[in-house]
Amino acid sequence: MSVSPVAGLDELEVITLLVDDVAGCKEFYVGVFGLEVIFEDEDSALLKLRNLMLNLVTVAEVPLLIGPATAGSGGRSLFTIRVDDVDTTAAELKAHGVELVNGPIDRPWGRRTAAFADPAGNHWEIAQIIS
Repeated sequence: MSVSPVAGLDELEVITLLVDDVAGCKEFYVGVFGLEVIFEDEDSALLKLRNLMLNLVTVAEVPLLIGPATAGSGGRSLFTIRVDDVDTTAAELKAHGVELVNGPIDRPWGRRTAAFADPAGNHWEIAQIIS
C-alpha cells in the first residue's frame, strides 16, 4: 500500500541561516547580492530575494526557532515552507511518521509554525500567515 505525499509542501518561503555575526552576514548579502533589508534587530536581519526571504539569525536564537532541537543537531539552517493550514499539514506529516521538534505554535511575528527534521538532521518548518 502506498501513501500519498503530504500536500502543500511545495512553496519555499524563507531560508534561515544561523550565523555568529548577523551584521557581517547582512553586509555581505546586501553588498554582494544586492538584497533589500525588510526587517532587522540586534539578533536578526530579514532580506528579500525575488521569490523568497533570507533570514539571518544569531545562533543564540536557535531555541526560539527549533527548540528543543539545537543547531548542532543537524546544521545551521532552517527552511520554511508556506502552507495554508499548519495544523492539517502537521497532522499529515505525523501520519507519514515525521516527528515534530516543536509546534504547531503561534509566533509573535505573525506566523503559526511547526518544525521537523529530515533523516540527516536538516531542519524544516511549515508556516502559515495568521492575523
